[in-house]
Amino acid sequence: MIKYFLSLILFLVSCSIANAQLTTTIQWQKGNTNNAGDTIFYDPYKKLTWDDFKDSPERKSIAAAITESGFGYRLEMQTRNSKTDIVITVLCFFNKMKSWVKPNTKSDYALLHEQHHFDLSYIEACLFFQKLKATQFTVENCSSLLERINDECYRDLKKMQNEYDGQTKNGQLKNIQAAWNKKIDLQLAGISTN
Repeated sequence: MIKYFLSLILFLVSCSIANAQLTTTIQWQKGNTNNAGDTIFYDPYKKLTWDDFKDSPERKSIAAAITESGFGYRLEMQTRNSKTDIVITVLCFFNKMKSWVKPNTKSDYALLHEQHHFDLSYIEACLFFQKLKATQFTVENCSSLLERINDECYRDLKKMQNEYDGQTKNGQLKNIQAAWNKKIDLQLAGISTN
């Protein structure tokens, strides 16, 4: 009788785990429309201005300006009864307080170069978003898979940013900058955020 009772309990527990409902939502961080605060969330319809670069320039740097941008995520997991909701919010950001420009180098050409750094962050954030949507998350694997995919995409972003600055010599090689402008614009045009 005890053996039967234990078997029944194990069966019921395994059924409840198997039948536990799991919903996974991957969503974008809504942008801040007035650019207030230290962070600007990417908006394809709003471009950076030199007023967004708030940090003091590094005088010894050979760069005319520095854009501090990237992507990240926020994970929320909530379990009620036998239902677990996983919500992953992806964000692409520009940090005003770590981005700077030297006063005598402000030009539309230089600003476009810096905007494209932010655009590259958004392109990689979209790839991150798509990889998350294609992943089968469980309660057990969510944190580790999320961290692995984030690290992989972050490495790709860093490589892309370094290639962009390296090949254009921080925007100094105008013909190569023009080629990158076209490449980035084409990538942006092909992005789907669904």
